[in-house]
This record gives sequence, C-alpha cells and structure tokens, in this order.
Amino acid sequence: MAQQKKMVEAITSMNEDFAKWYTDIVKKAELCDYSSVRGCMILRPYGYAIWENIQHILDGKFKATGHENVYMPMLIPEGLLQKEKDHVEGFAPEVAWVTYGGSEQLAERLCIRPTSETLFCEHYAHIIHSYRDLPKLYNQWCSVVRWEKTTRPFLRTAEFLWQEGHTMHETADEAKEETLRMLDVYADFCRDALAIPVLSGQKTPKEKFAGAEATYTIEAMMHDGVALQAGTTHYFGDGFARAFDIQFTGRDNKLAYPHQTSWGVSTRLIGGIIMTHGDDNGLVLPPAIAPIQLAIIPIAQHKEGVLDKALAIKERLSAIVRIKLDDSDNTPGWKFAEYEMKGVPLRLELGPKDIEQNQCVLVRRDTREKIVVSLDELETAVPAALKAVHDGLYARALENRQNRTWDALTWEEFAGIASEKSGFIRAMWCGDEACEDKIKDETGLKSRCIPFGEEPIGDVCVCCGKPAKKLVYWGRQY
Repeated sequence: MAQQKKMVEAITSMNEDFAKWYTDIVKKAELCDYSSVRGCMILRPYGYAIWENIQHILDGKFKATGHENVYMPMLIPEGLLQKEKDHVEGFAPEVAWVTYGGSEQLAERLCIRPTSETLFCEHYAHIIHSYRDLPKLYNQWCSVVRWEKTTRPFLRTAEFLWQEGHTMHETADEAKEETLRMLDVYADFCRDALAIPVLSGQKTPKEKFAGAEATYTIEAMMHDGVALQAGTTHYFGDGFARAFDIQFTGRDNKLAYPHQTSWGVSTRLIGGIIMTHGDDNGLVLPPAIAPIQLAIIPIAQHKEGVLDKALAIKERLSAIVRIKLDDSDNTPGWKFAEYEMKGVPLRLELGPKDIEQNQCVLVRRDTREKIVVSLDELETAVPAALKAVHDGLYARALENRQNRTWDALTWEEFAGIASEKSGFIRAMWCGDEACEDKIKDETGLKSRCIPFGEEPIGDVCVCCGKPAKKLVYWGRQY
C-alpha cells in the first residue's frame, strides 16, 4: 500500500493549486506528452483512446442526422482565405503560414487551416447548382492549427484534433434549424456520454464566431467554477455564399444563394472531463468514453484457481464492457492506485474467499463504494453499476454548477460576487457592447451565453441601469 500512497501524493491537491493539479493528472494518467514544438502535444495511447470513444459516439450521432464525412486539404491559399473579410480578420492573429516549398519560396503563402469554411465554400461552388443539390450535410474529422500565445494540454494548444461540420441549405430557416439541432446533439452528448451538464444559449454579438450572423454555445462549469466552452454552432446566412459566388437555381427557376452553418467540438472536451470529474487521486472517467470500463484485480493470484476464474469472468463480460484483467506481478494495492489514477469507472476484486462464496467485490471509482455481487449476476450488476457511476458524476457536476451560480441585480452585487466567489453570475444586460467591455475590464468576467428558456431576473442592465434586453450568464473562462 506504500506504493499506492506514493502515487496519490504525486498529484497536487486541487484545493492547493488547481492548475498544477490539472497538469499532474494529464502527465500521471499518461494522457499526453509535450512535443518539441511549442504548444503542440503528443496524444499518448490512453488519451487518444478517450478521443476515439468520443469520436465514435459523435460520428454515429452525425450520421444518424444525415451527415457525411469528407476530408479537405490542410493548406489554404492566402487569396482564398482573404475572400471573406470578417472571417480572415478574426483569425489573422492565430494563423500559421507556409512560405517555402522545399528550397523555393512560394509565390503565394499557404495558411495551415485554423478552420475550413473557405475550403468548403470553394468546393461547394463547384458542386451546388440546383435546389436538388441541397442540403449538403458534411462533416470533417481533422486537426487544425491556431498559434495560441498561452497553451495548456487539451484546453488550448497550437494544434488540436476536432470535428467541423459544414452545411449548406436552401433556406435561412433550414440553416437556422440545423445550428440549433446540432447544438442539441452536443448538449445531449455531454449529458449522456460525458456526464457533464451544460448551459445552451446564444453568444453575444461581440463573442460570436468571425463571419457568423449568430453563434450558439454549450457552456460547462469546471470544479473551480471556471467556464469551459464545450462546443459551438454557427449560422452564417448567405455571407460566405456571396463572397464565394455559390449560387443555385431555386424551385422558382431563379438564382439564389444558399445559407450556411458550421459547428465543432475538439479534444478540449478531454480537458473538460478532467476538470469536471477528476479528484486528488487522478482521473474519473464517465463510463461511455472510458477506454477501460472495468478492471479485474485478482487477489492472491498465485493461489490455484484465482486467475482461471478471473479469466473466465473477463471472457463472459467482454461482449458488454471494455475490460482489462491485470495479472501482472504488481501488488493489489499498486493496481488499485493505478486504475484509480487512470479513472477506470469500476474495479472488480476477486480472491480465493470470494470464489468459495461465488461472489466478487465491485468498487466504484467515483464514490469508492464497495458492492458485493454474486458471480451469477455480473451481467446485470456491472451495467447497473456503470450507470450508477455516470448518474453520480452528472449529479455531482450539476450540484457544483447550482452551488456556484449567483444572481446579481445591481452593479454593487455583481462586483462583490465577482471579487469574492467563483462561478456563473446571472445578470441582465442592455445589449450595449460598452457595458460588456466594462464588465470584463473591471471584473474579469466575460459573457458566456444568453440562455435559452430562462425568465428575466430584472428589467434594468446590471452595469448601466438602462432598460435591459437579455439575461446573460457571466463568468471566467478557460
């Protein structure tokens, strides 16, 4: 057990230093490593396996809603990027450029994609001619590069993995419906697969995506009360279509411009999982995306029959759960600490006395609750325990958000909460960007979203006192 104690001590307490706690978990759980390029990370097998599970679930949801996967080039000619003025201005500070091909300087610089709207538009101009060609529901799994000044593994890196959906529609209403439908897909995924409750809403005009008419977001709250933008969807109207001269012959036999959307989530979600569910002993993974859902730990495995019974259990359960039998010569205590560190949702302990009584012990990672289960009931007991882990993680995360959400009706209340507490502040806003800027400059809080379906809590702006237009959630962000 001394080895177990040492592993736990290797993680800084989140209450002592949250940023250091986060970095310790990323390294100790072997999720990623630093590369020789500043801000770029190496995804290690365990970290990449989490991403693969995220990708698998989301890809199924995208295809179920009619989307097809494609792949675009990673390089964008500068002239192509310049076609949409607002878009290029929004990304200019983060763009990485290729200026040489071999030993020869390029006649035109090539941008390493920070996002792919312009590439999709160039392609759509070639293939969209009639209303019969619409809608185009495309998605791409790829990496993008944004030259971030400050980086942190998963949360903000120069290169990261993501998916980006890009769709074209016959009417504005269809495109707007798409942006909200995909936002719901993301919100449902966070709830059902990641056990993360999110706020769904619209970004303020100041915070919308470069070139978009409207941006929608799902906002999650981390252990420390700081917000994480977990996913976004964007409605572009026909602005890109006009810039790229994408026209189609409509049902009335007249030329029209299609309406466009894009939407995306990234490996940032892994950072969100760490900071929503992790504890001072390491990762705590929601079962749906855990590379190992159940770890079997034989006790006194040198004794006759123990490994044979453990192997038989593994073979029985392999069809319903991602499972690992650890028959290494490490001590049980070391193994307990190892799989706690890696966030494995469920542990199965099996020793000679258990076998005699036809039972085993299941241990939940989130609560460490021990459950004695008959070996005859494992096919129902294991899925039930995994569901309990998911539900417990979601309930704890929701409670954290509720306990860290505050209402402010006056500037004095707002400023006081911002200086003394962490979390979200709900407050009314007049819609003036100057007030949004003042709130950020004086308190450090930014607008997170204008939430859907919430009633106003007042009728005047918390900042200037003028008539309010919207209820806004405000908070610090990763």
